[in-house]
Amino acid sequence: SIKRVIDDLFMDDTVDLIEEMPSNVVKRILKNIDKSNRTVINELLKFPEDSAGSIMTTETVELKKDMTVDEVISFLKIKAETDKVELYYVYVIDKSGHLLGVLSLRSLFTTPPYVKVEDIMIGDLVRVNVDDDQEVAAETLSKYGILAVPVVDHYGKLKGIVTWDDAQDVVEEETTDEILQSSGISTDIIEEEI
Repeated sequence: SIKRVIDDLFMDDTVDLIEEMPSNVVKRILKNIDKSNRTVINELLKFPEDSAGSIMTTETVELKKDMTVDEVISFLKIKAETDKVELYYVYVIDKSGHLLGVLSLRSLFTTPPYVKVEDIMIGDLVRVNVDDDQEVAAETLSKYGILAVPVVDHYGKLKGIVTWDDAQDVVEEETTDEILQSSGISTDIIEEEI
């Protein structure tokens, strides 16, 4: 069933799929998925088409700064078994969801178990805003050689991540558009024919 397919997808991929469907099909799909997923999908659909928010995935791993390395490792084991998550990096947030820092998985496995997250997190990290152009997110990933970049709202709250594979899709799309335009072919005509 379509519900099972959607349940297996990351939210950004679900939104991509839904955007290609007729509105009557979308309504039926949204009616049959749980309320929390429906809320996330509706939020993602509101972002401008070519923004970082429109291509981000909302499945992130979020930690509190006072957790110990041992607690984080236990938490990650449970998270990996029960949830769909991208485990490139784990992000540290405060009680209100503001992004404070990031941890690499390597740092977790090379630090004694009693050390607190706040003592090993990197606080000065690269990030993009939900309204930034998707190309900014792709360029940020490339420039810094990272696998994922956190996406925050105007208040600095973590909303999701843009992963390397999402950025590659953006780069391929932009390259195709540039080639077509330099050849004198309008991308609008191609989109209308599809």
